Amino acid sequence: MKRFKKIYIEITNVCNLKCQFCPITQRTPKFMDINTFEKILYDINNFTDYIYLHVKGEPLLHPEIDKFLNLSEKYRLFVNITTNGTLINKVKDKILYKNALRQINFSLHSFDANELNYSIEEYLNNIFDFTFSAVNNTNKIVSYRLWNLDEDIKSIEKNKHILNLIEKAFNLDYSIQERLLDKNINRGIKLYKNVYLNIASKFQWPDKSLENSDDKGFCYGLKDQAAILADGTVVPCCLDGEGIINLGNIHKNSFSEIINGERATSIYEGFKKRYVVEELCKKCDYRRRFN
Repeated sequence: MKRFKKIYIEITNVCNLKCQFCPITQRTPKFMDINTFEKILYDINNFTDYIYLHVKGEPLLHPEIDKFLNLSEKYRLFVNITTNGTLINKVKDKILYKNALRQINFSLHSFDANELNYSIEEYLNNIFDFTFSAVNNTNKIVSYRLWNLDEDIKSIEKNKHILNLIEKAFNLDYSIQERLLDKNINRGIKLYKNVYLNIASKFQWPDKSLENSDDKGFCYGLKDQAAILADGTVVPCCLDGEGIINLGNIHKNSFSEIINGERATSIYEGFKKRYVVEELCKKCDYRRRFN
């Protein structure tokens, strides 16, 4: 078995939206070049079968997204993309029939978090068009995400208009809201062949300035996943969007050397013993979901 279920590769840290729930990176804006991407694929090929093309930033902004998918196929890696969906109509022809693309996740909660110059109907129709082409003509998976709930699941009501439009697009004979409120449903439902809707509560990105801190707990960072930022910095997980836990850089050392280094090993062994080593991890709201 390969060590990681997934490795995140941030092909750009630039985004075309400004969502309140996603802190704007303080790093220098960057688009990964094709040579760096291929070096990473070569390095990680023995560690995973699945890559995710984001940490921060909007991956569909990258002008060479099609070439990145071609390279991923060359190295026999399956690609998952998470996007705000605003650019899907522009890049549809560049990604739809790429064999490496396994799944695309649309963060539908992005629309209400921004003031855009078009309607929610237009936004969703572009996503629906891509969805039906993807699942009817290929074997790709599409996931709609509404990760904007409060602690109470009943706050799904805030998404009522979006849910109504989804029901209409897929000709559903049931209320999504009622089904999701069913205590037997695990916050996700299948809408159509290879199409899913997933809901979740809001979370706070880890920040060293946060007061809530604890050194007991577990995380899948460096167990099931790792991440590589646009400048080549390797971090333990997809939530270290500022590269604070800098394990090394793929421009200086191989991925294998980095994740077997002293700092990475300390983090990994700590989580195995349910002990949190890094200060940033001690203040991670998302990590506490695994406790």
